[in-house]
Amino acid sequence: MKVKYLLLAAIMFANVNFAYSQSKGISDDVLKKVQQSYGNTPSDKAIRNAIHANDINKLAINSDNSTAFDSYFSHRVNSKAITDQKSSGRCWMFTGMNVMRAKAISKHNLPANFQFSQVYTFFWDQLEKSNLFLQAIIDTRKQDMTDKTVEWLFKNPIGDGGQFTGVANLVSKYGLVPADVMPETYSSEHTSRMSNLLSLKLREYGLELREMAVQKGMTEQKLEARKAEMLETIYRILALNLGVPPSEFTWTRTDASGKPVSTKKYTPKSFFEEYVNEDFSKYYMIMNDPTREYYKVYEIEYDRHVYDGENWKYLNLPMEEIAEMAIASIKDSVMMYFSCDVSKFLDREKGFMDVNNFDYGSLMGTTFGMDKKQRVSTFASGSSHAMTLCAVDLDESGKPKKWMVENSWGPNYGHNGFLIMTNEWFNEYMFRLVVEEKYISAKTKKLLEQKAIMLPPWDPMFMPEE
Repeated sequence: MKVKYLLLAAIMFANVNFAYSQSKGISDDVLKKVQQSYGNTPSDKAIRNAIHANDINKLAINSDNSTAFDSYFSHRVNSKAITDQKSSGRCWMFTGMNVMRAKAISKHNLPANFQFSQVYTFFWDQLEKSNLFLQAIIDTRKQDMTDKTVEWLFKNPIGDGGQFTGVANLVSKYGLVPADVMPETYSSEHTSRMSNLLSLKLREYGLELREMAVQKGMTEQKLEARKAEMLETIYRILALNLGVPPSEFTWTRTDASGKPVSTKKYTPKSFFEEYVNEDFSKYYMIMNDPTREYYKVYEIEYDRHVYDGENWKYLNLPMEEIAEMAIASIKDSVMMYFSCDVSKFLDREKGFMDVNNFDYGSLMGTTFGMDKKQRVSTFASGSSHAMTLCAVDLDESGKPKKWMVENSWGPNYGHNGFLIMTNEWFNEYMFRLVVEEKYISAKTKKLLEQKAIMLPPWDPMFMPEE
């Protein structure tokens, strides 16, 4: 009898729990109320018909804002020919190298279409990232596969995205070559297939290294010896897809008119020293991350391109102070590495970014009211693309009205290859800027001396630019 009552109680308890869980879902009453809230008025029907056959952005275009666009800038760095990263995530590399390229063209009177070879630098980037992954697997070999860092490594063995620190470390180590010495290939301009194959092979190698690590008598030296053998296969894959990087080359320099000036033999390092020779220790990444405390330095673990290079490190500042540095650099005719959430409110035909470009609220009958901090906190916004900041338009009091960037999507995209943004958009969707030391105040430089706060590599705010 006792067992019978217990069984009955259990069934009743289960039914109560089931009913309770059901109330958390969409009940018939809730569904009916939701359905009735949609009036299906003639206006609703007209909007629905329009959306069914058109791009939302076409319908949400804000005609009241159509006259706000102009291309005059009070201060502009003399930008040259537009580059094109094609179907690749190498915006960070194009942007960093375009900063160096502008200086080289100006200093050496080179033709406007001169470029450094992006595929040369990309080759070493992919080899170094492969080594970074494999060595990180060795370093974390005693941690369980479910460990957050190990899990992150296997999820992100390699990619074609990155940031400015990678450019600095790579060209300092491997030098540069002109674009015509190592030209682009299909795989460099369409990176996804090669990247998928490299990721597959690296994950396989990662498992092998972890399996080797638990074997009796296995030393770190033996693991690293096996890693070196693995890199031979990676090098072969890269050479087949991208070409073999030259160890030396002969190159004829021409002036801006195309007249030959000199013919010399170079190594990639000697070419870098003659045409760039930058001290990258005097470049600093400044960031606006409203989710974290300002005036603090942050560092992202494993966010580097070269194992023995530098992690991505930045000083977090309010937008007003970042704008002051950017203005000072542009006034001195020096471009900057810049990154933002490029897709938000972008009028692709005009190449114009303004928070008032599209009126989604009126179209959908609601509001979209999150601020920058809320968007970042909820993964609605983050840095996605790097470009070269090259112009600012100041009002009579010296305050910025709008900005312009040199993009790397070819000369036919946007405003002749450039993108223009209002200062309001700049404040809402700009995240990172790399500024030379001479444009940073003594007070701000002092802040850069503090010990960095280490952040995990999986933080969504620090995904590489593509």
